[in-house]
Amino acid sequence: MFKPSFHQPDDSRSNDQASHKHESYRVSSNPSMEVNHSLHVLFAGESQTQPNHRLGPKVYSFYLMHIVLDGYGSYVTEQQRYELKAGDTFLIRPNQLISYESDSQHPWRYRWVAFTGEQAEQLAAIAGFIPSYEVVSLDDYHKTAEYYQQILEAFREGHATSTIQASGLLQLIMSDYGKKQHLEAQLLPSSHRAEQQLHKQMVHYLTSQYTHPVSIEHMAEAFGYNRAYLSRLFKQKVGMPPSTFLLNLRLDHARHMLRERPELTIEQVAASVGIQDALYFSKQFRKAYQQSPTAYRKRVLKE
Repeated sequence: MFKPSFHQPDDSRSNDQASHKHESYRVSSNPSMEVNHSLHVLFAGESQTQPNHRLGPKVYSFYLMHIVLDGYGSYVTEQQRYELKAGDTFLIRPNQLISYESDSQHPWRYRWVAFTGEQAEQLAAIAGFIPSYEVVSLDDYHKTAEYYQQILEAFREGHATSTIQASGLLQLIMSDYGKKQHLEAQLLPSSHRAEQQLHKQMVHYLTSQYTHPVSIEHMAEAFGYNRAYLSRLFKQKVGMPPSTFLLNLRLDHARHMLRERPELTIEQVAASVGIQDALYFSKQFRKAYQQSPTAYRKRVLKE
């Protein structure tokens, strides 16, 4: 199980192995002191990593998106592991425990952009990132990668409109990803397109409604489909039943609240993530993380 850490990306050089590519690191932060709460780009950067260069396991408080320019690496969330190559982009969501590591033989070079704001989740969804699959791939990724570079350069120049330019470029990046998903969907048979859309709607429904007493029955009624059909489709696409996905989602948010909101009781944390029975919550938390919510909170607050 991961042990969370709370640090901004630093691409620290922890590996002394020689590489045929010279290690590099550039980063620049938004020079504006005013935060746009709708969409705000925090910083951007680029790095050629060393073999086995690893970040995490750790948690970020913002969205962090990397596009791989060259080489290989892996990205690990609490749900799954992704093996990535040039043209792949992976998204790290706020408060999610993750790690990522460059390949031992062909370490990756990537660019990244960090952002936050009320529109961030909507943009991520439009681009095709969903909690069950946080990677989008482009065959021709060079134009999109250039937008990342332009954000970095805008911040390095530090002019008055840098923050506006960065927000616009981020939306162009997301538009490129979204177009790719749309084109791929058009190539699918109409029945497959409908299933893809329904799958995304179910994931969105659960991730946005997890604080409420939702169920597969409620979802079936909302979408007008048979309960068994929805369960079968969801499991086929995500790899687990909706009930398991919902429980994992709630427990993950609960773990964050236990770390960040020490003034809340265990009962209040459980209720805040949509679980009204505190005993059931504690039982499921222990089953998932091999310790009680109280023990977990004590441990992380000591670190």
